[in-house]
Formats: sequence, structure tokens, C-alpha cells
Amino acid sequence: MPTSDPGACSSRILERELSALTLAGRRLLDAVEMTAPEGRFARLFFRSGTAPAGISVPKGSKAVLHNFGGAPVLDTGIGTAGAPAAVVLDGTLHKVAVHLDETALFAGLNVLAAVRNGETAETAADWLRFHVQQHGMQGAVIFDRAPPEDSRSFIRSLRAQAENLDGLERVVVVHAGLPLGKEGLPEEAHPFNVPGAPGKDRMEIPPADPWRAPLGEVLIYEILRARFLARARAAANIDLFDLLAPGEGPNVFDRAVAAPSGCVRLGGVQAYPWRVRKGDTPAFADHICTQFDASGERPRWCLAPAKAGPDCIWRLIRVVGAEPDPGQDVRFYRCMALRHPADTVSKLVPKTSLVETPELLKLATGHFNAKPVRIPEEKAVKPGCDKQKTTVVTTMKNEGPFILEWLAYHRMIGVDDFLVYTNDCTDGTDTMLQLLQRKGLVQHRENPFRNTGLKPQHAALQAADNEPVIQNADWVVCMDVDEFINIKCGEGRLADLFEAVGDANMISMTWRLFGNNDVRDFSGDLILRDFTRCAHEVTRKPHQAWGFKTLYRNTGIFKKLGVHRPKGLKPQLWEDIRWVNGSGRDMPREMFRNGWRSSMSTYGYDLVQLNHYAVRSAESFLVKRDRGRVNHVDRDQGLSYWFRMNNNAEEERSIQRMIPALEAEMAQLLADPDIAAAHEHSCRKHREKIEELKTRDDMIALFSELTSGKLRKLSRMHAHFGANVFLSGPGVVPDEIAEKEPGDDFWFTVARGETTH
Repeated sequence: MPTSDPGACSSRILERELSALTLAGRRLLDAVEMTAPEGRFARLFFRSGTAPAGISVPKGSKAVLHNFGGAPVLDTGIGTAGAPAAVVLDGTLHKVAVHLDETALFAGLNVLAAVRNGETAETAADWLRFHVQQHGMQGAVIFDRAPPEDSRSFIRSLRAQAENLDGLERVVVVHAGLPLGKEGLPEEAHPFNVPGAPGKDRMEIPPADPWRAPLGEVLIYEILRARFLARARAAANIDLFDLLAPGEGPNVFDRAVAAPSGCVRLGGVQAYPWRVRKGDTPAFADHICTQFDASGERPRWCLAPAKAGPDCIWRLIRVVGAEPDPGQDVRFYRCMALRHPADTVSKLVPKTSLVETPELLKLATGHFNAKPVRIPEEKAVKPGCDKQKTTVVTTMKNEGPFILEWLAYHRMIGVDDFLVYTNDCTDGTDTMLQLLQRKGLVQHRENPFRNTGLKPQHAALQAADNEPVIQNADWVVCMDVDEFINIKCGEGRLADLFEAVGDANMISMTWRLFGNNDVRDFSGDLILRDFTRCAHEVTRKPHQAWGFKTLYRNTGIFKKLGVHRPKGLKPQLWEDIRWVNGSGRDMPREMFRNGWRSSMSTYGYDLVQLNHYAVRSAESFLVKRDRGRVNHVDRDQGLSYWFRMNNNAEEERSIQRMIPALEAEMAQLLADPDIAAAHEHSCRKHREKIEELKTRDDMIALFSELTSGKLRKLSRMHAHFGANVFLSGPGVVPDEIAEKEPGDDFWFTVARGETTH
């Protein structure tokens, strides 16, 4: 059989093709002549998913039909070397040209098997040179996803750069697809166009298939094995943007040969540049970073074919029938800016996750003799030893009646400073805060969100980053006026919490959702006294149930404030993080950049919890609904919100031990007649707003539902509902469910997308 590149037989870098034929509507990927003790045979590889029914051979011929992971593979006898194989499909005889076995090209060699996904010849030459010099690689088989002409251009460039590489015996670049004629059909002269006798047998050759997604074809590695790699000393499966990590002792090929199964597992870690210099194209040497919080590895393999035997099946991520030798895993780095070129690294990966990896840096400056762009150095501020000043930053709108209790409570437990942003208040919230600022109790600011395109809460936090009261704080937390820090250790004060968590510099305070406790009317009494029912500790649904707020040391590890936790991690400092949950247990590094809610493995309430009084009384909820939200301004706080957040599953009164101290602090504040008048004004405006809203038909209907027996019952049944129930609203829960007393094993959910009727 002639080669696809007959003029390059003396070259170390050869071109080969796959057949890529369509026969009777079935795609044949390739056909390979092989030898066995009983003689020559052809192995025909059909596309994965092809039904085996209707595939046979002429009467009297010997054949075996295999199933390689859902892909039919037909072995059929052939007469002489180079003769076409005969296959019968749906009763029609076809003759298929067969590629010769070229396993002698790599017999006894250490070989890499790779897929090219658009990498340049320069990258491929660097890849070959690295693995020859660092790992004793002697040959490579590269399957190229590019169309044939693009692949040939790649081969010409690769020959110019790697043809004379010392230690490299041979490279074969394989592509799929045939040269196209004017009508989109193969050229008549193509060597695979071998018709049989008219009307008796024929070979159909369709337009070329460039295998745009070859890894969807599970047989590609079996095809490469049959044609080229079956006699290799060892073959490792990585790609052209991958680098096997350097290591001491035997190289990966020697390890595979020595392994009892002949197989070694490779584990891929994604690597990135910190930055590629302007005007440069990414190179291996730019990749000096990995993600500190990445989990898992991309599995591949290295196999000694003679040791593993002929019965195993080569796949992308594993070899079926050859269990990798435990303890012999070899790491490789996936250089992602070569696989996915982009103008900035941040389009590939969050830069807040990147840290320099010494092994990669050593490769860049040593083997590649380069000067990659390094991550700038950062140092955290060393915390002081004196009393730690704590600052709360918050946003408010029409929260007047609730300010004084919240302020008094948090002053009493040890908060030093309060930075409060307001907007569009009509109940005296802003004027009360201005008064409190004059009294030296808070810092008040008008929310600068207008004309910024930001939501009010995000605009406030952005502005707060530049405020001295934040910059000079030792501890900072962003929280709302309906949230109370409930410290369960010591005397219930921040000093007790800080002592309990030791050297921790971040403390996640997981929400306990407190419901309305069946309270209908606004009374003006203490929130902490009126509302004592809440969610169970283990309440994973609704999604918001285990949200947390984070009290953190202001040491410069993060760049800015965030709603639930500080944002903009400086990855150079990630190892300085000591983050604990509300029970003092360490939080996992996977949470360090973006985590905002707890899970079964991270929740904890032993030392501190955040009591979240999201609904309060039914009357006050009408005002909240009318006011709108400071963060999710585009989301309605209606019946579905009440249903999600009104959780009255059990009694929880631990915070009430602080009421005497709270009342003393409030009495001291209210002893100031100006503060007392401002508080009274806000309570009166709140009551007037309630009465006004209760004259509107929509609010009358809402209030009736909020106070209904069904909603009261459902507020105690959250543990029995799936997530889709909370997404859909209480209307999807049949009345008869609310009327019953479900047992512990009762569970109800609905299909996603169902809505309240």
C-alpha cells in the first residue's frame, strides 16, 4: 500500500492518514492489516455507536465482531498482503483498502501518543525536545484534528524544526480525511479509491471527515495501537500542550515496563502563565502557575504493550484490563494557554487562584532558559496584639424601627464602629443615622449607587473600601440590620469568640433562618424577644438557608469587601488564610476564593451563628416587600420569598441570655432625648406605612396568605421539601399535605419549572 507521503520515506517525521469512509451509511474510521498466529487479517474500526446488526463477511470467510466500548470492530481474514478486506453490510459486499501494519516503526521505542488541537509546529518541536531530553522519549505518534492541508503545513514546519533532533528516532503525524474534488467528492486518483466489480462489490468514499471531535471516537487509541504502537517498548498518552513533570529515578517509560500490570497512571494538573508579555505568543516557559484550590487530576496512562498483553483496550483516560500500578503515579502539566490562546490569562482562569509552582518555575528558567513574568510579591499586614477594633459595614433602606436594637446589641458585644449606607428612605432611617453620627455612634453615608450601574449594596461596599473607618479596622464584617451575631462561647462577646478561635483570621457565621414565630402584628418590641423559632441546624434547603457572613481580619490578604466574605484574594497570600467555621473547624481551601454558603462538611454553630430575622412580623414584611431589596433589586420579595425565609421549625433561645445587657445598652441610648425622638418617629412612620399598605388590594391579598393556616403550617415543614418547591413557591404544595402531620420520612418535591398558581 503506498504511503500518503511517498516522497518523505527517508524523513524522521512521516505523514499518515485514516481511511474515514462511509459504507452503506456506516462510518468506517480505519482498516488495518494485522498478523496473528493463524495468519493475516484485517481489523475494521467502525464509529462508536454504530449498530452491529447487518455487519458480516462473505460466506465462507472467518470473522470475529468485537465490541470495544460501544464501537463495533470487525476482524476478517485477508488473502495476500495489501489486498482489500471484504465486508458485507446489509447484504451488499464492499471491498475496503487496508493500511499495512507499521508497528515496526516504533518497535522497542519509548513513544508518546498525542492529539494535536491546533498547537503550532514551534510548540510541537519544544514538546518533542523536552521529552527526548528529560524523559528518554524516542518517538511520537500525533493524531492531528486539523484538515489534511493544514496538517501537511504543520508537518512541513515541524520537519524544519525537529528533523535533526538528537535522540528522536521517528514521529508519525496522522490525520483523518481525504483530498476533495470540485464536487466535494474524493479525487479519482486517490489510492484508497479501489472499486470492485460493477454491481457485485463497491467501495463508497464520502467527502472528507476531518474528525473535528476525535476524542468522541473512543477507538482512536486502538487504531494508533494497531497501526503503529503495538510493538513499542512503552507508550504514554498525553497531548501536545502537556509536559511530563521531571522527576528523580526511573522515567515514566521505565516505570511502565517495571510495573506488574505494565501500566502506570498519569495525573494531569492544569498550568497557566501569570502573564504573557505583550506581543509574545504563549510558550511552555510562560506556564509557571497552578491553581492552589484545584481538585483532582486529569487521568491518562503509560503502558508497556508487551507487559500488558493484547487483550486490554486502550482508551483516552484508562486502559481497560490493565490496572495501574499503585504508588507509581506520574504527574504531568497541562499548559492551558497553549491549548486555549487568549489575550489575557484571566479569560482562562481566575487569577486569584494562581500560585507559582517551584517545579514549573525551575523548568522555565532552567530547561527552557526563559524569564517568565513572575507573580508580584505581596505581604500580609501583621495583626496587632492590642485590643482588636471591629467594624461593621451595612446598607439600609426604611429600617428605622429596627436600627436601635441592632446597634445596641452589637455595641454591647464589642463592635466598635458602624459604617452605614442608605438610599431613598421615607421613614426617618437616614435622619436617625445622621443624628447617630453626630452623637459619635455610627458613620453614615448616602449610597453612591446612582449612575454607577451597580446594585446599591455593591456600590456601598465599593465606596467603603476607601473609608478610613474600614482601612483602620482590625476586624471587618459586612452584615445587615436583620442579622445578629449570636456568640455562644464565654460571655457572648466578640472578645470571647476571638479567644476561642485562636489565630484564625476569618470566621464564617452561618445563618439560622428565624421565622415570624406566627407573629402577625408589628409591636415595636425587641426582635430577640418576639422571634424565637427558626430552622433546624441541618437545613440544606432552601439554598439560602446555609448562607454565611464572614468576620475577617483586615490584614490585606483580600483586595476588597464582599457581601458574604472578602473578595479579590491575593493568591500569593493564600497560605496565610486561617479560616474557621462557626464551630472553630478549618474551612477547605476550595472555599477561599468564592465560597458563600455552608455545606454538610462546613457548617457549624458551636461558637457562633448568625441569627437572620429575614421576615419579622407579617405586617413588617409588607413594608419590606414594598421597599424592595438593597442587593437583588430586580427580585420581588413576595410570597415565595416569605415561604423560603419564614422557617419556624424549632425553638432556639440561646441569644436571649444577652437581653438584659441589650436592654441596658438600649436604655442608655434612649436616655438621649434626640435619639428617643428619632426612634419614636421611625416606629410611627413604620406603623403608618403598614396601615397605608393594608388598604391596597394586592397587599391585602398578600397579608391574607402570609397569615393563613397553610403558610403557618408550611413554615414548620421545610425539612420535608425539595429545592424545586422553594424555587416554585408555596402554591405547588397541595393543601392536603399542609393539613397532615408528616412523619420524619416524608418528602415532597416537584419538577423544576412548576410555578405557583
